[in-house]
Amino acid sequence: MRIVVLDGHTMNPGDNPWDELAALGDLEVYERSAPDEIIERARGACIVVTNKAPLDAHVLEALPDLRFIAVTATGFNVVDVDAAAARGIPVSNVPVYGTESVAQFTLALLLELVSRVGEHDRAVHEGAWAAAPDFCFWRAPLVELAGRTFGIVGLGAIGRRVGALAHALGMTVLATGRPGSAPGQPDGLPVGWCTTDELFVRSDVVSLHCPLTPENAGLVDRERLARMKPGALLLNTARGALVDEAALADALAHGVIAGAAVDVASTEPISADNPLLRAPNCIITPHIAWATLAARRRLMQTTVENVRAFLAGAPIHVVR
Repeated sequence: MRIVVLDGHTMNPGDNPWDELAALGDLEVYERSAPDEIIERARGACIVVTNKAPLDAHVLEALPDLRFIAVTATGFNVVDVDAAAARGIPVSNVPVYGTESVAQFTLALLLELVSRVGEHDRAVHEGAWAAAPDFCFWRAPLVELAGRTFGIVGLGAIGRRVGALAHALGMTVLATGRPGSAPGQPDGLPVGWCTTDELFVRSDVVSLHCPLTPENAGLVDRERLARMKPGALLLNTARGALVDEAALADALAHGVIAGAAVDVASTEPISADNPLLRAPNCIITPHIAWATLAARRRLMQTTVENVRAFLAGAPIHVVR
């Protein structure tokens, strides 16, 4: 049973061994695979494991031996699931693995925007405090979060955990979810449900935690940004294409909103001409909210469970 991992470096850069997966078959791991390398590397494999390496209809057609696809992520848009289904190939993802890590990182982005810890640390090390006439100084207004409103777009597992952290800071939590989401108090978290447009109007902080779909691409556009409070902040640890990046850069440059922090971009690695790179008060991190060792170990374990279940004839976590 040949198992091919097309892009294994981010899940295991050396600290998260493939041993359990290797015990299930003849394992071949590639650190990275360019699009023009995928077919040749996956040829003859019964099982293909991918994170970002795309498996479109053309690729799947060229892999007659393929019987199962394991996606080492929650999002599975890298696979043409309709083409896979037409071939009877189950596609399994990892529904939950990074909830705590992503929620923690989202909070870190927010706290950096309102407290500017990194900026002031750099200023002190550059000598600004030693040269200051007063016992303290600050380079931008510092913001207290208690009493403010935190809006969550997508109240899944990560959104709920982020909401709980915001609530613990004394913030009022608003949320909007998929059509048909029932109002309620998930996990005992006091949440006010509202429409997406209302959430952008009322929130001091808007945090994105929804999957990317054809329907919500560009969800944060010029119109929604214009509805936000001038002092509002935008956080995105979900998917870059949820945001019109040119519109966000323009909103930041003209003071339409006060700041943004994103861990994702529409093209990754980020394009050198991405407008957010030149936008004021915009924190950008390289898609690392998910990447703690604890989260990557959970990701590995569930991937192994997905492959083992397929081999037993009862696939789990099948997305379509």
